[in-house]
Amino acid sequence: MEFEHEPNAADRRELAPFPKLVLELGPLVLFFFANARGEMLAEMFPALGELGGPIFIATAVFMVAITASLFVSYVLTKRLPVMPVVSGVVVLVFGALTLWLHDELFIKLKPTIVNLLFGSILLGGLFFKKSLLGYVFDSVFHLDDDGWRKLTFRWGVFFFVLAALNEFVWRSFSTDFWVSFKVFGIMPITVAFTLFQLPLIQRHSLDQEKG
Repeated sequence: MEFEHEPNAADRRELAPFPKLVLELGPLVLFFFANARGEMLAEMFPALGELGGPIFIATAVFMVAITASLFVSYVLTKRLPVMPVVSGVVVLVFGALTLWLHDELFIKLKPTIVNLLFGSILLGGLFFKKSLLGYVFDSVFHLDDDGWRKLTFRWGVFFFVLAALNEFVWRSFSTDFWVSFKVFGIMPITVAFTLFQLPLIQRHSLDQEKG
């Protein structure tokens, strides 16, 4: 199994934008749907009802969906992106704890743990003079060393901000609001942050210098 930063050029395949978006957002959309329609699903499939309330049904659906997403991604591309794999593993671990202990706290902590992990890895890499973001996105962007350092620092800080946001939302609002924010809040925030990085990427692009 090959990860994104270690591709075999002969086997490497790229997904079109729409299938890639479906694979990345599909599990989250199903998570939202299962939480919003948990009672209906429990009536249709009594086995799901034995899991408990909507959030537990949604957690089980999320675990199955993210596993299926990673499997399809690997079948189509012959590799697995590093960040979705890490996120998927954490979903499975914390999802299992949620269902086993019947405590929704664990699935709510999952985004906090994942974002703290990514942020710590990126900022920790900079401490050792390694711009680790470059190993993940070097096939997408070609930046100079200063550009990778700045972009890695910004994303590292951003992951900590996302972790803090998740903690604030799940501690301050209802479970249904947290699920909605996770699906419809985090993605627009992330897209907006990404767009704000385009000027930095353009300034430090090696392709632009060659042009």
